[in-house]
Amino acid sequence: MNKDRLQTALQDIPLGGLRFYEQIGSTNDIALSWGNEGGQDFSIVIANEQLAGRGRNGRIWQTPPDSALAFSLLLLPNSHEEKNISLFTGLGALALVETLRKYYALDAKIKWPNDVLINGKKLAGILVETNWHGDKIKNIIVGMGVNIYKNSVPEDLLFPATSLEENINNKADRVLLLHQILESFLKWRSSLRKEELHKAWEKNLAFRGQQVQIHARDGQIIQEGKILGINQDGSLRLDTHPSIHFGDVHLRPIQV
Repeated sequence: MNKDRLQTALQDIPLGGLRFYEQIGSTNDIALSWGNEGGQDFSIVIANEQLAGRGRNGRIWQTPPDSALAFSLLLLPNSHEEKNISLFTGLGALALVETLRKYYALDAKIKWPNDVLINGKKLAGILVETNWHGDKIKNIIVGMGVNIYKNSVPEDLLFPATSLEENINNKADRVLLLHQILESFLKWRSSLRKEELHKAWEKNLAFRGQQVQIHARDGQIIQEGKILGINQDGSLRLDTHPSIHFGDVHLRPIQV
């Protein structure tokens, strides 16, 4: 992966700009700074290696060199998108799930709120951050990390993980996968306020109909119940609680 190949491969994608780094702390941090500098809508930051990548709740997302797909999109939301910020995590997850199903014949699922699973193992995570100017949203950053090769999967994990390489017959191509994801992202972005996106997110929800636990950041169980679906605002609907919002929580299936 290098900038020349990326620019050639993505020339038909309407990017606002492209920045590639061989090694960087966090693509989200660079995208946030770029937004403050006046970066254009749908600009992308891509890294071959991340030294300080992060997930939700301050977790570390490791990106060894030449191992994964790590990128962040800088988005300048319109007035309708500003009212639906909570849906951007689902949008990013759907873009990846659709790509994996369409091009790789993989039965990918979305683990609420922000992970993508294959065969019950984590393949990718999405981190959405909002940059405010006073009480107005200045921009949105959608960061995504996808495990491509086996060496991208950490050994010490709370939830089992996998890589794309372990699930397909052909050698994975990070640049091709990125192009496919961006195409799908653009399609779903145009459907952000439509029922279509909500239905697709719900249809591809992992552990639907199963008993799960909702854990607080400190590990305490704050709710248990069966997953019924996703609400219009992206919150989780259980049979024991009508609306679990993102916050500092994570989901674990109950083993039976």
